Amino acid sequence: MGFLDRDFSDVPSIADYYKNKTIFITGGSGFMGKVLVEKLLYSCPDLDRIYLLLRSSKGIKAEDRLNNLYLSRCFDRLRNEKPDIFEKKVFFIAGDVGELGLGISDEDRTLLINRVQIVFHVAASVRFNDSLKVAARLNLRGTREAIELAKEIRNLEAFVHVSTSYANTNRQCIDEIIYPASGNWRDTLEVIENVDEHTLNVLTPKYLDKLPNTYVFTKQLAEHVVNEQKGKLPVVIMRPSIVISSVKEPLVGWVENLNGPVAILIASGKGILHTMYTDPNLISDYMPVDIAIKTFIAAAWARGTKRLEPTDDVHVYNCSSSEIKALTMGEIVELGVEISKKIPLDSLIWHPCGGLTSSRIINYIKVLLLHLLPALLVDGILKLLGKKPMLTKVQRRIYVANIALEYYVTQQWTFKNVNMVTLRSKIKEEDIKDFYYEMETIDIHEYFTNSCYGGKLYILNEKLEDLPKAKIHYRRMELLHKSVMLMFKIFVFWYIYNTSYFQDVMKFFYTAFIG
Repeated sequence: MGFLDRDFSDVPSIADYYKNKTIFITGGSGFMGKVLVEKLLYSCPDLDRIYLLLRSSKGIKAEDRLNNLYLSRCFDRLRNEKPDIFEKKVFFIAGDVGELGLGISDEDRTLLINRVQIVFHVAASVRFNDSLKVAARLNLRGTREAIELAKEIRNLEAFVHVSTSYANTNRQCIDEIIYPASGNWRDTLEVIENVDEHTLNVLTPKYLDKLPNTYVFTKQLAEHVVNEQKGKLPVVIMRPSIVISSVKEPLVGWVENLNGPVAILIASGKGILHTMYTDPNLISDYMPVDIAIKTFIAAAWARGTKRLEPTDDVHVYNCSSSEIKALTMGEIVELGVEISKKIPLDSLIWHPCGGLTSSRIINYIKVLLLHLLPALLVDGILKLLGKKPMLTKVQRRIYVANIALEYYVTQQWTFKNVNMVTLRSKIKEEDIKDFYYEMETIDIHEYFTNSCYGGKLYILNEKLEDLPKAKIHYRRMELLHKSVMLMFKIFVFWYIYNTSYFQDVMKFFYTAFIG
């Protein structure tokens, strides 16, 4: 019997379970990590404390990074309603997930071993273009080092490993199970430690086999590091798909990165993305960050409230939406066009227009005409005005990003999420308000409207009081776009009209029908 098949009537509520618990989190300074910390503190305020693994970065000490972390808008709700809880309950552990032993001192390691009950391993590099050496050190070796620490923790109740729904993209239908790996994780670590960078980069495409990039490859192998602990450690694997804006927690539309549909909406809304190579009928799988975090917290509760037995398997949760709330790429673009009229972004470069195409050739032509040529024109004008050109550089980045995403937006996967749905059915009545999650009742139009507001406020740092001015600029750019398109059509007609071929055709019809 699995720990989701059992009777939950006698287990404590989620809030009660986390009471007096000490939690260790890697990746707590990232997008999902921040929301995880905020939600735990807000909805489980009686927890004992949270330790965050933080590294010194660019001359900023781990202690200062913790202080800077709390300045994030993500913690506005805490500052307003529970003003002292972060300072009282969140502490840093100096270290680095890319280092052996997680870079933790002996003293801090002893502290974690003796105090922690729950571990959330969220840290990872999500860049598709990382070298195999870098990706393996962070995603693979970092997971091994986190597991090695977990083995020493005396009272470990739950170890939550955050993977990705795309860890097994060499399969079309992905269930909530561990699939055979595309390589041996121990051999991979040995290779990255002993082969020089140049040789490794040359061999990487062959080493990855059918997997698209080092991110997917190392995340897949990391699952096997965790899976080897079945029956030995209380581990679960969470596989969120593309994590984007929140539905309502900690703030409506909270977002901190440009992922998936939100990136498309913002880039289109700014007037710098007018074409994309993808199938408009392709279902885009996404996951609001607050729903993902609720599943993480609930999964740790479900695992932690059952005594570990040697026969226990590793439970896997696909935190995905397509089996519950399907949305196609074409529908996202249509939403974006509609929303951009209501919430135009400040200083948009051009009127939001364009669309998706499943033809690679047509996409290349549209990139030249709608991305590159306007960028060169705008940058030329900026140079004449004595300002720094920037749009060509932006378009280059968009082009490179689209190439990296091409693998994901030209194929369709099915992510089964039975465990994710079953888990929410086990949530107790007293936890419904704070921890129950569902995608079915989300108003898609309202959700993506709020996502655009979130992108405007939290990523672009634009102000809502400037919205009337932005709407005026939007109408100007719309008029300019229509004028340019009309002039273009007139030019095309004039050019065709003056060609000898057109003249010959007109003479033929005149002779044939008029005489």
